Amino acid sequence: MNKKSNIYEINTRVWLRRFDDGTKRATLKDIPQEYWYDLYLKGFNYIWLMGVWRTNESVIKEYCFEPGLVGDYGKALKDWSEKDVIGSPYSIDCYEINPSIGTSEEIIELKNYLNSLGIKLILDFVSNHFSAHSSLIEKNPELFLSANEDFLQRNSYTFFKSKNSKIFAHGRDPFFPAWQDTIQVNYFDENARRYMIDILKELMNLCDGVRCDMAMLSLNNVFENTWSGVLSNRNYQRPKNEFWEICIKEIKQLNDNFIFIGESYWDLEWELQKLGFDFTYDKRLLDRIRVENVSEIKAHLMAEKNFQEKSVRFIENHDEERAITLLGIEKSKAAAIIINTIPGMTFIHDGQIEGKKIKLPVQLGREPIEKENPNLLEFYEKLLRITSSDVFKYGNWELLNPIPSWVSNNTYNNILAWKINLEERKRLVVINFSKVVSQCRIEMSLNNYPTKFKLKDILNYKTYFRKTEEVINEGLFIELGPFKSHIFSY
Repeated sequence: MNKKSNIYEINTRVWLRRFDDGTKRATLKDIPQEYWYDLYLKGFNYIWLMGVWRTNESVIKEYCFEPGLVGDYGKALKDWSEKDVIGSPYSIDCYEINPSIGTSEEIIELKNYLNSLGIKLILDFVSNHFSAHSSLIEKNPELFLSANEDFLQRNSYTFFKSKNSKIFAHGRDPFFPAWQDTIQVNYFDENARRYMIDILKELMNLCDGVRCDMAMLSLNNVFENTWSGVLSNRNYQRPKNEFWEICIKEIKQLNDNFIFIGESYWDLEWELQKLGFDFTYDKRLLDRIRVENVSEIKAHLMAEKNFQEKSVRFIENHDEERAITLLGIEKSKAAAIIINTIPGMTFIHDGQIEGKKIKLPVQLGREPIEKENPNLLEFYEKLLRITSSDVFKYGNWELLNPIPSWVSNNTYNNILAWKINLEERKRLVVINFSKVVSQCRIEMSLNNYPTKFKLKDILNYKTYFRKTEEVINEGLFIELGPFKSHIFSY
């Protein structure tokens, strides 16, 4: 039986500052156990500590004050100064714990405590690149995608000369300019592949799984299309097998419970799942939520069951705008109900529950002070309590098709509905995902129910009584205001 899972993302370097005591900076050992226990009570079974690895301070001055980044810093943190810029956690020197966070012993101690609660610890695996100043460039230059002077002269934004005077490519997404504070791993080199797999074998001692940054960039087709000119010029040959297929198989042979979560885009999620990923990002759902496309949300939720159960559902993360800013309060609540009550892994970003509005650039080490939103806090406390029950974790999920409440009314198309059953326990989730009052009827199977039956709305603390015969013959009548929802127990 598949268990629905919940993951909580923490921007570790910034978050730790909340626990400073004024005399010294906090590390992981200073976090009270009550903090983790509270997340356990909220139903989280994965904690992702984002950005724990050692970085290079030397890249900050060279790469972290571009005009676009400086503009982002000003938007997020009005009183920012140069000392607040600590560099991207995805520009990694090596896979050692960043001393500002703690030690490997502190990570292991935290992992053991989380495991005692039934929570798994997730850390980053940045497969595509390292820091442009990584110590590995001197030690293991063969890991990286090298080029010649001609490439550097033609495109000095994508290629650079390292301190050892060799020319390499910066890491990049083919649809965007290169990340200049990074150096590209060469996935058409067997030594590089082997090195990355060996890193993962070492990480198995520190965590229960990894969130793989931009996982699709390591696919043979993507890598070849991104770097075709360099690969041809340097006579690199395309490998027969996919890196992830080999990598995940080797790791799972050592520990079948080690979790791989892939950040993925471009509809390559299914391909990554077939290669062994336990979960992949579902950005497509967020895109459809953003534009309130109910018919496309429904179509999206009709995908194969196995794909759904391996999809990571989110309405914000460190790369996306804050949900309350992107969607507004009421729409973000409705969206939160969607991602918390459908199959797959529900992803909650630190600050989302409190209603934080500001997206913080990953290069900043200090966050702005924001007031908590009591309305949203109360909502999430209620929602997470409801969805932490076994019905939502283990129940059988089924998408429903609302029908018109009367012939001339088309607002039934605005309504999303599904039922979740676990043995005798039944839940019905109904969401009006639109800006207008909407009505529908929902067909229900009510075998062996009395003449009248009770619907308990556990989200809104209301109870309704309905005639069983009417519901069987006509369907359950629903009317909901804009972005309002029911979660019924019946």
